[in-house]
Amino acid sequence: MEWVYIMNRVSSQGSSAAQRRRMALGVVILLLVDVIWVASSELTSYIFKRQEYNKPFFSTFAKTSMFVLYLLGFLLWRPWRQQCTGTLKRRHSAFFADAEAYFAPCTTDTTVNNCLSEPLYVPVKFQDVPAEPSNCLIGDCESSSKKQRVRFSNIMEVRQLPSTQALEAKLSRMSYPAAKDHEAMLRTVGKLTITDVAKISFFFCFVWFLANLSYQEALSDTQVAIVNILSSTSGLFTLILAAIFPSNSSDRFTLSKLLAVALSMGGVALVSFSSMDNPDEKGAVGSLWSLAGAMLYAVYIVMIKRRVDREDKLDIPMFFGFVGLFNLLLLWPGFLLLHYTGFEAFELPSQLVWTYILINGLIGTVLSEFLWLWGCFLTSSLIGTLALSLTIPLSIMADICMQKVRFSWLFFAGAVPVFLSFFIATLLCHYNNWDPVLVGLRRVYVFICRKQRIHRLPEDSEQCESLIPLHTISPNEGGFCS
Repeated sequence: MEWVYIMNRVSSQGSSAAQRRRMALGVVILLLVDVIWVASSELTSYIFKRQEYNKPFFSTFAKTSMFVLYLLGFLLWRPWRQQCTGTLKRRHSAFFADAEAYFAPCTTDTTVNNCLSEPLYVPVKFQDVPAEPSNCLIGDCESSSKKQRVRFSNIMEVRQLPSTQALEAKLSRMSYPAAKDHEAMLRTVGKLTITDVAKISFFFCFVWFLANLSYQEALSDTQVAIVNILSSTSGLFTLILAAIFPSNSSDRFTLSKLLAVALSMGGVALVSFSSMDNPDEKGAVGSLWSLAGAMLYAVYIVMIKRRVDREDKLDIPMFFGFVGLFNLLLLWPGFLLLHYTGFEAFELPSQLVWTYILINGLIGTVLSEFLWLWGCFLTSSLIGTLALSLTIPLSIMADICMQKVRFSWLFFAGAVPVFLSFFIATLLCHYNNWDPVLVGLRRVYVFICRKQRIHRLPEDSEQCESLIPLHTISPNEGGFCS
């Protein structure tokens, strides 16, 4: 027993140490992503202002199109190749054939696909129980016949599960070794097919492109720190849009979310006013572009959450790969539209600017997105989202140290509430249905009501006279009654 206890203790310590190493690696990767994103924004601002190549549409198109490199996974990643050839699909259908046969789909309507089917009544066949020998006395037989017996119905009610829930039911009953043997197939259970991912990418590539174009336009008009602070309000817009278009019960609007929105809006107003101090830059226009990009990104998040109920169903690298492909194939007419309308004249960049754009796209867009997803996988989605807020102080330091920018007190006064509201919004999104403001108000109300219930009247308002008259007994009146 002692040997078994020691081995369990060693194995638990080893697993906890591995988990700590995994967490430390994830945090380092997320910090690296923050540095890459701030450096990418500074490089974009440098291209627009110092290299005098102010082409936000061209920059957005080039960097977003580089997402197509993710589609090389169909050549390098075996599960993607198997989905293309149909091998994995055939193995998957053969592996779960018995579950599909037993739990047939209850309906073809997708709106009620998660419900049980209509009841089906089937006759029950009971096994014949051999009769006991009747060697009892007459009195005993009469008493036993009077006892109540349970009678079962001859018909049983059968309801069928949907096929998706049938697969999950079968997986929950598999042993751990069997699950490890079929790990590649188990990861694909419930995932969207290549066709479904391509359809979602086709719809959302336009929203994604417009959100990034707004961010690039903002970088061409104002400082990186101001753009990153105002862009962080996407979490607040997400809370508002999720309350208007809820995808589940956790998207309801609460007092805590209202407080976060009010805090963020106050900070945004102060930062926007501070951006108007510099007459050489279009600070107000840049602030509007930043807020537009934040709102479009919130629209992208809320709509894709309504389309995909669980994030593990969507293969994120494949999704971005198709976004880059559709961006490359469908959005190139934008060059002609902007050129002939005079908004952005088409001009190929110089060799040096081409190098900057390629480095910025490969590292600041493609590699950083992969590293951020990896960091979230090693840590958690909450830590990954909170890590985004570190771009705000990093961009402020970069603007002060590299570009010698001096910010007014309005900027710092507005940056603090925006920074805090980002943390609040992230925590509220992570912990569903958590409303600390409402809980605090309820506790204060209960405390006040309890204090009023036990509060005594002041002494001057208390009854000062006795209801029963009291007479003073003199010494001469003393005596006993007989």
